[in-house]
Amino acid sequence: MRVAVDIGGTFTDLQIFDARTAQVHAWKTPTTPADPSIGLMRGLGEAAARFGFTLAEIGLLLHGTTIATNAVLERRLARGVLVTTAGFEDVLEINRHVRRDIYGLAPNPLPTLISRDRRLGVRERMRADGAVDTPLDEASLQGLIERITALGAESVAVTLLNSHANPAHERLVAAHIAAALPDLPVSISADVSPEIREYERSSTTVLNALLVPVVRAYLDRLEKRIGEDGFRPAIFLVQSNGGVCSLRMAAEQPARLLLSGPSGGVLAAARIANLIGRSDLVAVDMGGTSFDVSVIRDGRGSVITQGEIDRLPVRLPMVEMRTIGAGGGSIAAVDAGGRLTVGPRSAGATPGPVAYGRGGTEPTVTDTNLALGRIDPDYFLGGTMQLDMPTARAAIAERVGLRLGLGLEAASEGILAVTNAGLGAAIRLSLFEKGLDPRDFALLSFGGAGGLHATDVAAELGIGEVVFPRDPGTLSAYGILFADLAQDLARSRLLRVEPAQLPAIAEAVAALNAEADARLARDGVAAADRRVEIAADMRYHGQAFELLIPWGEIATPDETALARLVDDFHATHRQRFSYANPGEPVEIVTLRATAIGRLQKPEPGAVTPAARPARKGTRRAYEGGAWRELPVWDRDALTAELAIEGPAIVEEAFATHWIGRGWSARLGPAGALIATRDSNGEVS
Repeated sequence: MRVAVDIGGTFTDLQIFDARTAQVHAWKTPTTPADPSIGLMRGLGEAAARFGFTLAEIGLLLHGTTIATNAVLERRLARGVLVTTAGFEDVLEINRHVRRDIYGLAPNPLPTLISRDRRLGVRERMRADGAVDTPLDEASLQGLIERITALGAESVAVTLLNSHANPAHERLVAAHIAAALPDLPVSISADVSPEIREYERSSTTVLNALLVPVVRAYLDRLEKRIGEDGFRPAIFLVQSNGGVCSLRMAAEQPARLLLSGPSGGVLAAARIANLIGRSDLVAVDMGGTSFDVSVIRDGRGSVITQGEIDRLPVRLPMVEMRTIGAGGGSIAAVDAGGRLTVGPRSAGATPGPVAYGRGGTEPTVTDTNLALGRIDPDYFLGGTMQLDMPTARAAIAERVGLRLGLGLEAASEGILAVTNAGLGAAIRLSLFEKGLDPRDFALLSFGGAGGLHATDVAAELGIGEVVFPRDPGTLSAYGILFADLAQDLARSRLLRVEPAQLPAIAEAVAALNAEADARLARDGVAAADRRVEIAADMRYHGQAFELLIPWGEIATPDETALARLVDDFHATHRQRFSYANPGEPVEIVTLRATAIGRLQKPEPGAVTPAARPARKGTRRAYEGGAWRELPVWDRDALTAELAIEGPAIVEEAFATHWIGRGWSARLGPAGALIATRDSNGEVS
């Protein structure tokens, strides 16, 4: 048995591949925020009972988690100390001096995770070329260790000036601290983010250091559960780059887990794009708390080298996506000015939407879809959870309808309209910033709540095709099921891209290839299963930003390969910014390598439609300004010959799909339900 798990804010999603039958099974259970490992083990137990296997038969567990993300957002972080070059203790507060709100009279300062009294300077200095300017005063390190002890540090970050060029001083400081305080975790920027730009490197290293005790505590709890009922799988954690890593790597560099769960959705979207023959997709994942947008072009998701979480920069490779606070648990409210808002506040897993009956009192998007008849209260989560429709309707009427002077139906339609407008705006921005037109894309909808909004949002954007994959409620876990081991390496070195610099570029590429291969060997990856992909951060001379340009598997670059890299840079710059300057000199700022260790992939068998009527009956739902009896279809019993005309409802165990007016849907490749909009169809 091979199991992939995606622990989200509301639900824990599982995908189980059974090698005995070549079948993939989906399961969903509520997340347990206080200790997510409890929900994980409960979900595994429920799935084992449902699908007929034992925990002892699980050989591989691939684990996506929001542990790191939630710890940062909720500021449940360790008590940290930052050690830096004397005179540079204020880099975190100085940051980039970029005013995001240029008209704001009282700008909101960026967060600083370590206060000034906990930022300690040491006397040393490296030059930008890696030469020593001021030797490290090792005699002063005893005093540094005494100050760290006095501050009660639970973790230490070490970020010295220009350590990306020469990490010798950082490693000396870390060695002294480790010798004196062996139980104290130490993160150094040379290991976490060895790249140019002092502020971003410092921010990333600090985040990593403060997350180490949090993630280690979770991994310790998880490891204690290994052995229960014979449960002894090999465990790998999902990283922000879409690959997986060992527990050892996750414990040392937990900052690489910040987009752990959502990255699985990008992996799944790329796989589905190839399975259904659609190379360009905009993939949207609407779960309980968030709405994630990623763009698939030519069958691949894109990776960025810097993101941020809660306005904190993270200089690490991660799948590119845009996230807004809009999910099934997003709360609808009327503000003091009489404006209807939806999100970003969420009811989460506890207490959850009003309809869950767990103490929630504020109406959510899920409550709204239930109130309008789009969700069956007796078939939520495949019938394993009953929803309270009368209480949900009463909450909408009282907290939204009464305050806006609207009836229940009008208030509910207003909530959905505001929700869909926000979803559409996030998709537009994700495409427009890349110079892309929504009409050139199909919309891939997944997540437990996505199917209820997809055709309406697509119609608003002018998108004519919506793809509903199988088991959309657990699709991120499905993507994780096909992940490979991946480690990212980077070396910042400013080099002009020209033949005269080819020896230096080739030397740097060779060093990255060698280190990447050594890391894969250390992880036990056989030589035949290793792959190293090179990329470069590039810019025109004088620019202050770079573009990431893939270079592929390249061992020894020659002039032809170098010319191809430059051509790709010009083409990417033109596509992104509508212009290119082929006559301008081009620079490499950072060379990157991704070390990929191929894991054996499951080969799911064909899915046979369930032997029962595809049409379940009708349900009373509000549509087009009136209550109507709409057809309800069973997703698991659909066959390729059937055509579903909207408005209609399609149900499966962990998701419900709304096929809007003017849309028709039928099964396509890989069991995907594909909805197309009639050329003269109405916007639902």
